Amino acid sequence: MADLDLLTQSLARNVKHWRAVRGFTLDVLAARAGVSRGMLIQIEQARTNPSLGTVIKIGDALGISITTLLDYEQGPKVRVVSADQVVRLWHTDAGSYSRLLAGTEAPGPLEMWEWRLMPGESSSSDPHPVGTFEIVHVTAGELTLTVEGAEYRVPAGASATFEANTPHTYGNQSDAPTEWVLAVSVPPVR
Repeated sequence: MADLDLLTQSLARNVKHWRAVRGFTLDVLAARAGVSRGMLIQIEQARTNPSLGTVIKIGDALGISITTLLDYEQGPKVRVVSADQVVRLWHTDAGSYSRLLAGTEAPGPLEMWEWRLMPGESSSSDPHPVGTFEIVHVTAGELTLTVEGAEYRVPAGASATFEANTPHTYGNQSDAPTEWVLAVSVPPVR
């Protein structure tokens, strides 16, 4: 089975599972995630390959990580993610990309990402639930992090933390690629 087919099937199974665990109807999950009921039906029937933004909204609404939504195995308490299992979820023709490196569910979803952004490119994120925090560590280049309209320059070797419940953008205004590791902690669903 191709990677995309495997991910589509895993997403369908896991959205259904976690919706049932949370006791959410399709309508409740649609309202919480800000996606249509029809889109959720297509996802749960593995008839669509939703955008990364849609998957993030569903994960946030369910209070679980993208790793859990896309996981096709129930792993042991220790899970080693080999380089060939890392999932590239976003990319551009110029060479920018993000890769979900790992994630966990305790005490709430926690994800670790690897990002690469080519010169002049940016990637914007919708607000996450209140209580979501991100930690960025730049490994190469300089990241321009915009949070609530304010720009912050984060050079290689530096880190930044912020509450991610407002719109935020990762940008590269330099003439060299920017690379960073990003950890996202989402509060558990109450």
